[in-house]
Parts: sequence; C-alpha cells; structure tokens
Amino acid sequence: MVGRPSDGIDLADGAVRIGDEHAGDNVAIFRAIKLRSPLPVWAVGTSMGTISAAAAAIRDREGLLAGIVLTSSVTGYRVQGAVPRQKFPAIRVPTLVVHHARDACKLCAPHEAKNIAEELTGAPVSKTVLVTAGSGESGDPCEPMHFHGYIGAEREVVDMIAAWIVQPTR
Repeated sequence: MVGRPSDGIDLADGAVRIGDEHAGDNVAIFRAIKLRSPLPVWAVGTSMGTISAAAAAIRDREGLLAGIVLTSSVTGYRVQGAVPRQKFPAIRVPTLVVHHARDACKLCAPHEAKNIAEELTGAPVSKTVLVTAGSGESGDPCEPMHFHGYIGAEREVVDMIAAWIVQPTR
C-alpha cells in the first residue's frame, strides 16, 4: 500500500495520475519492491487509484508489474485519465476489473465498468466481476461505507481478488 506522495502532487486530479511525475514515482516504488522481494508485483487501484493502476500498466516498459486489479473504476469520461479513456491495448498484463453492481458513485458507473475487460486486447487474460453481495450502505455513495467500497462484502471481494491474482482466468 502506498500513501500520498510527499512532494505535493495532487492525486485528486486524474491528469496528474496519468502524468510523468506520478509515473516516475510508481516506477521507483515498483523497482524498490522488486529489489526486496522475488514475488510478483501487482498494482491494485480503487476508485481514483484505478486511473493510477491502469496508467502504471500502460507505461510499464520494464515488466515490473505482474498484473493489475481495478476496483470501483473511474468510468466518467469527463474525468481526465478515466479508465475507459486510457490506451487499453498497451496493457499487457493480466487485468481483473471488479465493480459493485449497485455502485452509485457518479464517476464510477457499473454499466461502463462491464466494458473495460473487453477492451483489454493486449492483456493475456482479463475478467470483469460485478459484485452483488453486501449491505449496510451509508453516507456518500463515493466512499467506502457504500457499495463503492463493497460494504458488507469486503472479505468476499478481497478473497476473490487474491484467488484471481494467484491464478488469473477469464
């Protein structure tokens, strides 16, 4: 898990997440992890983090990433860097797209998320999972205590993602 950068770049801006400075930060992080561990590195992004994870896979010229997982993807085309606006054919690693069918966040429409995996023509394997489990939603629909954060189904979703990372299949 990576926290906010200390150099002041604004990750609330999708354009920054697809930009050179953020890409450089990500490469440095991935290289540092590879130096410390022989295990494969996967980028997992949630909501705005999906912009970063997709962009990292697109820019990965060194083969640092073994795959990516995009959860609650930003699909709103008005957001610069929104996942569907990125260059999917350049993603050449296994990609799992997870979205809640009842995600009510205006920037993360479930009907748009369904199409992401189909566009990943360069990925060796890709899959979309629409989660329907969960309950107890409250507050802002773009926050973790709502379906955007898989409320009431967190363990199930994490277990499913972990199993897929171990053995990516369609």
